Amino acid sequence: MRPRTLLVDEEARVAALAEYDLLGSPPAPSFTHIIALAARLFQVSSVFVSLLDRERQVFHAKVGLSLCETSREVAFCSHTIAQTNTLVVLDATLDPRFQDNPLVTGPPYIRFYAGIPLTTPSGHAIGTLCLVDAQPRNSFIEPDRQILQQLADLILDRMELRRLEVARRAGQSRFEQITSTSPDGIICADATGSITVWNAAAERLFGHSTADAIGRSIDLIVPERMRGGHGGGLQRVAGGGKPRLVGKTVELPACHADGTEFPIELSLSQWHEDGRTAFGAIVRDIRERRVNEEQLFRLAHLDPLTELPNRTVLRDRLGAITAAARPVAVLMLDLDGFKEINDSHGHAAGDAVLREVAARLLSSIRPTDTASRLGGDEFVLLLSDLSDRLRASTVAEAVISAITAPIEYEGQTLRLSASIGIALSPAHGDTADELLSCADFALYQAKNAGRDCCRLFAPAMRQEAQRIRTCRYELGRALERGEFVLHYQPQVRLGDGALVGAEALIRWQHPERGLLAPGAFLDVLDSSRYAAAVGDWVLATACAQAVRWREAGAPEFRVGVNLCSAQVQRGDLAEKVAAALRDTSLPPAGLELEITETIVLQHDGALVMALRELHEAGVGIAFDDYGTGYASLSILKRFPLTRLKIDRSFVTGMLASEQDRTIVRAILQLGHGFKLAVIAEGIETEAEAMRLRAKGCQEGQGYLFGKPMSSDAFTACYGLASTIR
Repeated sequence: MRPRTLLVDEEARVAALAEYDLLGSPPAPSFTHIIALAARLFQVSSVFVSLLDRERQVFHAKVGLSLCETSREVAFCSHTIAQTNTLVVLDATLDPRFQDNPLVTGPPYIRFYAGIPLTTPSGHAIGTLCLVDAQPRNSFIEPDRQILQQLADLILDRMELRRLEVARRAGQSRFEQITSTSPDGIICADATGSITVWNAAAERLFGHSTADAIGRSIDLIVPERMRGGHGGGLQRVAGGGKPRLVGKTVELPACHADGTEFPIELSLSQWHEDGRTAFGAIVRDIRERRVNEEQLFRLAHLDPLTELPNRTVLRDRLGAITAAARPVAVLMLDLDGFKEINDSHGHAAGDAVLREVAARLLSSIRPTDTASRLGGDEFVLLLSDLSDRLRASTVAEAVISAITAPIEYEGQTLRLSASIGIALSPAHGDTADELLSCADFALYQAKNAGRDCCRLFAPAMRQEAQRIRTCRYELGRALERGEFVLHYQPQVRLGDGALVGAEALIRWQHPERGLLAPGAFLDVLDSSRYAAAVGDWVLATACAQAVRWREAGAPEFRVGVNLCSAQVQRGDLAEKVAAALRDTSLPPAGLELEITETIVLQHDGALVMALRELHEAGVGIAFDDYGTGYASLSILKRFPLTRLKIDRSFVTGMLASEQDRTIVRAILQLGHGFKLAVIAEGIETEAEAMRLRAKGCQEGQGYLFGKPMSSDAFTACYGLASTIR
């Protein structure tokens, strides 16, 4: 049923619509341009200008809509013109006003709608500018409403020009009536170019009174350097010459009486009065419109922070290149260390860094290339007419070099690097989607390779990336469903074989693939957003299990837990560990945290402070895989360690290799010198255990004493059945 408010002065509203003579006429090109811009800005499937007659809704200009008109009864826009502001329907299937509407239940299957009234200067809402999509939206915020209003203003501008032109065709009296109240400047001139009509709006626009303007040349409105052209042109047309501007709308520079220049839009008409040629011009100040159009253009095409072309422009340009079968290199770039700058120095510093990176990217490529920001700290470069991998790699290396140069911000020196993935057309794909996807795969490999480097796409990357994406998705599900389990590998005293503790090792009880060892998923987990949460679960679960075994007859039992990088990066390691000990009632001496050189090098300063706090509280700190890294000796001096773990590779080779024996002996001597306990990993034979025992190694871990096993199996193996509660 039509809203009641529409019945108020409906005759006047329909009469106002008739003044524009838009029903049944083709849309002006400017209308089509504006609604295409709206579709791009709001990413919707359909945009249209609707006009509401007495019984029907007519779609005057449209994008993405097959309908030409509907009845007023089903028109969303009938509701829109009944109010003064934007009507927003986020999901029409949930709105009782529209859920049974045939435009919702059938084509075009409207779910999202946003419409704004098109209101004439006389105050009548004669139509709407509308956004429609088959997908619902979560929000339509105030900035969205403001942009839609700006677009509606542009539509109304062009409609008003149409109304004045219709009035002129209707007759001189009607034209003069409209002229007196028009917000636009109306100027008429005779065949000599002398002004005969100068309305009040023209007085305001140009600063000349009607008395001053009447009788003067039409050239009065343009800057002095252009005078002579307009009046002379009118005389030429009056004399039978071919018109160049009559019937067209053009933009021209104009001049105010005070000498100020500004842009105008001018629509020139010609008619005959008493056998003489006459001319009329509808003039509008378009300064505000220019500002609005420029703002809308920037929103549609440029990233607002860096002013680089945005994702839409990137895809358009890349699509045009591939459609023309031209070669192109696509470089996808991600900043290394940007998050740390944002977190440490604030978002203002992060924004400044992104703007500086954008400037450096532009200086690293040719004017014919494209630099675009996808969002966040991710950029894409299009190197047109380039398919040589060596040249593309050379550009990528130059870009990385430019970005690694220090950035000065408010007296501070900021540093970051970049990883780049490269895809080439036609070698790696011949569509925009394929090339961007391949560059993304290559970028992932560059980041996995240690960052600060570039990688060229190879087909194997696609399979690896798919594995990683699938694994990452399943990891989130595993955390939600409790699919992770812990296995425990016993640690014994080599002197008498007594159990002293165990290392907690994560496993994944995958619903389809069975029990998975860390090698199948740990690399993906460590780089995922679930890493810290899983690390916290491992810590809490292992501490709780250690308490049960302590209560069941192993009062000095110690559990070793491997730290992950995400737990350290979060900045609350000491607090999280203290909470786990408190929640489970495990004494600090019952926990040993294991760190690797990789974690140490990534989080040196923050990690040292946290570990010192934990060490002072009595928590053990073990350095895992000792001897395999580059910074092992310096770490002994700076970190509060309590134990070294000899890597299994040295233990395995110890009996046959003098070099491995020498390394094992050196680690034992370092442990003794730094007053650190030492445990050897990977002991598989009695001979290895005897040799280590003879060299003074206190503890051991390996298949000789037991493989990693479930808590129940561990309990049964060591006679700790009373731990089951």
